[in-house]
Amino acid sequence: MLGRVASAILLVVAALALFVSAGGLGSSTGSAATLETAAFRSHAVNSRLHFLIALPEGYATSGLRYPVVYFLHGLPASPTSYQTLAWVSGALEQTGHEAILVVPQAASSTASDPEYHDWGPGKNWETALASELTRYVDAHYRTIANRSGRAIVGFSAGGYGATILGIHHPMKYSVIESWSGYFRPTDPTGERTLDVGSKADNDDASVPSLVAGLRKQFRRYPTFLGFYVGKRDPTFVNDNVRLDSELIAARVSHVFELYAGAHTKTLWQSHAVVWLKLALDRLQAPTA
Repeated sequence: MLGRVASAILLVVAALALFVSAGGLGSSTGSAATLETAAFRSHAVNSRLHFLIALPEGYATSGLRYPVVYFLHGLPASPTSYQTLAWVSGALEQTGHEAILVVPQAASSTASDPEYHDWGPGKNWETALASELTRYVDAHYRTIANRSGRAIVGFSAGGYGATILGIHHPMKYSVIESWSGYFRPTDPTGERTLDVGSKADNDDASVPSLVAGLRKQFRRYPTFLGFYVGKRDPTFVNDNVRLDSELIAARVSHVFELYAGAHTKTLWQSHAVVWLKLALDRLQAPTA
């Protein structure tokens, strides 16, 4: 699987070089996209749920509907951690695609590590993000409001969130990407697997437990699944290598890359343009 993104990497080398020379991924300065903050009342988490949204250049007058990339942050986190991901907007622009970027809040002052899971009334983060958020965004922005226009992507715990939400909601997303993620709910160290309830609940929260059904699911709902990890990641290399092997054995189409690097923002920024382009290449283009 390690060579399957090579052609895509070559296609974006020029764009990546231009991006770095323009100031890198750490700032949205000079970005043509309109970056806003928004919020709505979430019943699932019993509070207002905030998010960043980046609208492509020309959105106000184009009249077009756009694909949407939902991007999930790492955990544990504060209620405002999502605000630190404005750099993703700049990376998305460098792909050459026009799309809407949504970066939601995924933690609260009372739940710093909810693991993108539904824990019960007022604590249902999966429902808030996969159902309420997509419904709100589709109602208030000009989106391609079906799975052909939605990708879900994340890094670290957000990689787990993107993968499990994407698999749980195949009618919502046609692209799933995990950057340095893991594939089971964990404690804040990332090392201990959390017990989320019954055996059925634990199996449903574990990507490896769901692999056997993915070939059939992906035939019914064609899905791009991609993930990567740094070779020096202190915690999640084994999770990624193991999932790659299990998907190969189950004949589930996917892309996996093992990169030089650790569990750092530097790694995610250096590959952001390539991997966002991989996602956007597979989404429906803006349409009238």
